Amino acid sequence: MDNCLYCKNKEKLDSLMLYIADLRVSKLYLFKEQTYFGRCVIAYKEHAVELVELTSQNAALLMEDMRQVGMAVQKTVNPAKVNYGMYSDTLPHLHVHIVPKQAGGHTFGSTFEMSVNPPKYLADQEYAELIAKIKTNL
Repeated sequence: MDNCLYCKNKEKLDSLMLYIADLRVSKLYLFKEQTYFGRCVIAYKEHAVELVELTSQNAALLMEDMRQVGMAVQKTVNPAKVNYGMYSDTLPHLHVHIVPKQAGGHTFGSTFEMSVNPPKYLADQEYAELIAKIKTNL
């Protein structure tokens, strides 16, 4: 936990993501890398590594946070599909990637890529507009 991205490493977190909002049991962030336009992550507010560590109630609340963000992302970017991924092999903190995918877009029909080369970044104003739309649709 000493080096946890979400608990202790704000500088690194801020280099990768932009904070959007606090939800029931998680925090919502927008990835700066936007190959998948509208890609977000929710991170459990307290330090946990595995879903099984949560109480049944908090696990249900996390699922509701995922659902709420998925609906907001759908309304905001109108994807063909929203993918959800929970990976923590090398980043030991419970978090969920919420990745909108467009038909014919990058890796449509297969698993989304965590790191895309070359990465796609937006202008500051574009991030601000996207975050405002997601917040409106939460």
